[in-house]
Amino acid sequence: MINETVSTLNLRAGDWVEVCSIDEILATLDETQALDRLPFMPEMVQYCGKRFRVSKSAHKTCDTVESFLIRRAEHVVHLENLRCDGQGHDGCQQRCLIYWKEAWLKRVADAHGAQTTTATSVSPELIEPLRRATRVDDPSGGEPQYRCQCTDVRKFTTLVRRRHRWDPRFYVKDLTSGNVTLGQFLIFGARAMVNAFGRRWFNRRFPHIQGRATGKTPTLDLNLQVGELVQIRSKAEIEETISPQQFNRGLWFDIEMVSYCNRTARVLSRVTRIIDEKTGKMRTLPTPSVILDGVVCTGHNSVDRMFCPRNIYPYWREIWLKRVESDDRVTSHP
Repeated sequence: MINETVSTLNLRAGDWVEVCSIDEILATLDETQALDRLPFMPEMVQYCGKRFRVSKSAHKTCDTVESFLIRRAEHVVHLENLRCDGQGHDGCQQRCLIYWKEAWLKRVADAHGAQTTTATSVSPELIEPLRRATRVDDPSGGEPQYRCQCTDVRKFTTLVRRRHRWDPRFYVKDLTSGNVTLGQFLIFGARAMVNAFGRRWFNRRFPHIQGRATGKTPTLDLNLQVGELVQIRSKAEIEETISPQQFNRGLWFDIEMVSYCNRTARVLSRVTRIIDEKTGKMRTLPTPSVILDGVVCTGHNSVDRMFCPRNIYPYWREIWLKRVESDDRVTSHP
C-alpha cells in the first residue's frame, strides 16, 4: 500500500494532475477497495491515466448522511467536472462530485502529454473487486444496500467540533487552497458571522425563507427534458409552494438555492433514482425532479457548512421553474 506521507502532494485548486494507472491505484486499496476508508469506485476507472485540473481541495466536506455539518478530510481533492455517472451503482442519478486521494494522483505541469491508460484497456476481472464492493447483500433476501463515497463520507472524514467551526483559522485553508477568492472569503465570512448572531438572538438569518403553503403542498408537471431552458421562479413565488419547514412533497428547498432565484439555466437531467445516503438503499422518487446545469450548492449562505467544496446539485421541483422559449435570457452563474 502506498505510504500516505510520501504521496502527499499538497494540491491547490488549479493544479494539474494525472490520475495513476489502475494497477497503481489497486495497489493502494485494502480489502474493502478503499484507501483510508475512502472507496475507489468503478466509475473512476475511466479516468485512469488522464490529466485533469484540481477544482477544489476537499480538506472539508459536508455530512449529507446525518447532520449537514462540516467535516474534515485529509489529502483529498475534487477534479474539474469529474462526477459519478452511477454506472457502477445501478444508474444512481445524483451526479456526485468524486473524491480523489492524493495518493491516486501525480502532479504534472499542464494538460499536455501522454495519456496511455484508458478504461477500455482494463480487464473486467481486474476491476471485479471494485464492483463487488459497491453492494452489501441483505441476509434476509431484501433489496441490496449500496456503498459509495457518499454513503461512507462519515467513515473517511472527522467531525469538526463546534468551537473549531468558529475559529477563523479553520477557514484560512479555504483561501490558501484556492477554493475561494479573497472577496468571497471576506463577503461570505462576514455574512456568516451576522447570520450566526441573528439566528442565536433573533431566530432570523439572511437570506430568509418563509414557506407559506398549508396542507398538501402544490405540484406542477412541466415534463421538462434535458437541454430545455428554464427560469427559476422568484423566492416569493417559491415560498408559496413550500411548507413553513421549507418542504414541497418531501423535498427540501435549501437556503443555498435562493441565490439562483430569477436566474435561467438548462435542464441537465431528470432525477428519478437515487441512493439514499443514510440507508444505502436505492430510492425511486414519487415526484420526479430535475437538476440544472451549473446550479450547485456553494456553501456561501450556510453557517454550518460554509465554503463546502462538494458542489452538490440541488433538486428542483418543476413548480419552482418556468419554461423559457428563447435563449436570449440566459444568465451566468456564480
